[in-house]
Amino acid sequence: MTSDKLMAKRNVPFQLYDVKIRSAEDKDLEYISNELGLGLSTDEMRTVKKYFVGEKRDPTDIELQSLGQAWSEHCCYKSSKKILKEYVFGIDHKDVMSRGDAGVMRFDKKHGYALRIESHNHPSAVEPYGGAATGVGGILRDVVCMGAEPIGIVDPFCFGMIDTKQKLPKGTKHPKELLERAVAGGGDYCNIVKVPAISGAFFFDERYTGNCLVNVGALGIVKNKELRNNFVGGPDEIFILCGEPTGRDGIHGVNFASMDLSAAAENKGAKHGVSPIPKRFVLAATLEANKAGLVTGMKDLGGGGLSCVVGEMALGAGCGSEVRLDKAPLREKDMDPWEIWVSETQERMMLAVKEKNVTKVLRIFKKHGVPAVVVGKSTNVPRTKIFWKKELIFDMDLEFLTGGPMYSRPYTEPKVSTKANEKIPALPSNNDVILALLSDLNISSREWAIKKFEKKGLKASAGPTAGDGPGDASILTPVEGNPKGLAVTVGCNPWLVAEDPYRGSKGCIDETCRNLVAVGARPHAFTDCLNFGNPERPDRLGELRESVRGLGEVAKFLGVPIPSGNVSLYNESSNGVCILPTPMVIGTGLIADSSKAVSADLKGRGTSLFLIGDTKDEMGGSLLFRKFGGTGGDVPDVDPDNLKKLMTKMLKAMDQGLVMSCHDCSDGGFAVAMAEMCIAGNIGASIDLSKIKGTNTVKMYSESNTRWIAEVAKADADKFKKLVGKRAKLIGKTGGPRLKIKNIADISVKEMKAAWTAPIGKIMKN
Repeated sequence: MTSDKLMAKRNVPFQLYDVKIRSAEDKDLEYISNELGLGLSTDEMRTVKKYFVGEKRDPTDIELQSLGQAWSEHCCYKSSKKILKEYVFGIDHKDVMSRGDAGVMRFDKKHGYALRIESHNHPSAVEPYGGAATGVGGILRDVVCMGAEPIGIVDPFCFGMIDTKQKLPKGTKHPKELLERAVAGGGDYCNIVKVPAISGAFFFDERYTGNCLVNVGALGIVKNKELRNNFVGGPDEIFILCGEPTGRDGIHGVNFASMDLSAAAENKGAKHGVSPIPKRFVLAATLEANKAGLVTGMKDLGGGGLSCVVGEMALGAGCGSEVRLDKAPLREKDMDPWEIWVSETQERMMLAVKEKNVTKVLRIFKKHGVPAVVVGKSTNVPRTKIFWKKELIFDMDLEFLTGGPMYSRPYTEPKVSTKANEKIPALPSNNDVILALLSDLNISSREWAIKKFEKKGLKASAGPTAGDGPGDASILTPVEGNPKGLAVTVGCNPWLVAEDPYRGSKGCIDETCRNLVAVGARPHAFTDCLNFGNPERPDRLGELRESVRGLGEVAKFLGVPIPSGNVSLYNESSNGVCILPTPMVIGTGLIADSSKAVSADLKGRGTSLFLIGDTKDEMGGSLLFRKFGGTGGDVPDVDPDNLKKLMTKMLKAMDQGLVMSCHDCSDGGFAVAMAEMCIAGNIGASIDLSKIKGTNTVKMYSESNTRWIAEVAKADADKFKKLVGKRAKLIGKTGGPRLKIKNIADISVKEMKAAWTAPIGKIMKN
């Protein structure tokens, strides 16, 4: 059929089409999906056709557009839902208070804290400033819609090599430009809304060149009585749409995020606008209305816009909804109904309010200068109905609309790196190796970016830097008068995951826990963003499956829940290059008294240094191999029982005040961790690794999990050793201007600091 035979304009004084899907053949269904930009497969279109045959009518264009949004990978997780259910859902904990748009964990008797991470990858590859800024805005709304006041942003980003001189594919922005603009967008947004960026990470690899990753996490604090659901309280509640007037920005955004990037994706409809100054007042008005007890439920208008939020808020309470779409405030007056319904304009919230409270809520938003209008109500029939100037233009069953398909796609087991195919590279002197690793873009100082983020809103923090060097986790004291601390950190190593998705992902959880324990915090919760390639390719799906299995296995053993998370698939560039498989884990931990937090900078001279944990011949995916050309090797594994026991012992030692400084061994192994502690404290050390098993290369650069370096006062050394046990080995003492590792390396702290400090800032200035 031709388009005029498939689409019939309804005789109404606005643009509305009936789509003749019931008589359509497969080729016509494919045409309809492509013509309307739905992103639905032919099988999915057959399911839609069957539904409307049952309804005994053809759909309107707005109904099909809504299905395209709701059934996108970004919204319904159709390729990952089964995997998530099998491995990570259902890890329970008595402190889980909610698993809504953000997870909420108990903080103390009167408060909970919210945590969440999301991706904004494809929009940031197209327009990095707006992409990163709206990533911050979106994650803040997820926290606010739980009733929580935002207290911090976490921003882990992945880019191509910012110093690359290679010719890039047409339409691909240079990684340096992407980094500069994304940091500017995220930093500007944080500074304007006065929510500090408290932690983050950068990862650089050529496989992110055509498809960068901009993941953004957020934390919030909420009084128990102010915690809200993301759905209505029952029938006959009023929907109030508040915030920025709706425009065409972000149309088909979730569809765009659910397909491979290509040069053709450079379209204005998929881009998001950003207006952070109004957002400040949207936050304030929403929180004020909630604190006054006037709001039953609320939800962020993020991916999918109105088309997803209304149905989800109604269905969460077993209700339906009626919407007067012509009441929505518009930025562009000539918008068609379907455009308004699926637009992803930022800075918008939907509130569910009892009718008696409507006037009070509208008054609060008017006081803050934020548009807010009544656009509908919840009903006792589980369907969504939309009216435009009294004309019914949408009438669908909510279970069908919001449920979406769930696939068991074919997958292949990943080929993993092993000792059998290991090739150890030729190395220069260990002094030169240490300097080379410290100056690697994935190790060197992030000061250039940290300076872009203001911290005036921060109440108390032990990071993200410690002394003059890197730290392991940041600590907030979110409740005034309570010294209890909330620690946050990022755990991710995409190179280890690429070499062995199962072991590498177990290591991401291990690293997150190590970072938290290193500052004295007990791991309490995780939130994760799973960034992977095209799930319709069996090898890509195999990586995702094994990664999720690894994450879930360790988290479940530890009893640490994952109350929120995000999946971002189809991260592949226009020339077919897939990103590194990147499970990004944000972890939170609790510390009874934040003033007793431990940092990574060496404190004394003549103090004892211990290496805690087992160093193994596990060089696969290591920074050393990546830097100098090694291949193969075993990827570091995780023994969850050993992790749990050593965490308990380390935290007990910290509780007793035995640990002066602590740092986990991760990228670059012991050598980099020890160097970073020296840099942070501007103090040298004398080390003897003769009691550590393995070759010098293994001792220095293996990235085995569950290891820390701890500085202990000489008088407390025996007590620390007895408490931690045989896995704590005395390896040396602090002091002097150099890092001396017996028979291996001898290098000045000044040289190491110079190597570590310069690279990123120097590249970004040129």
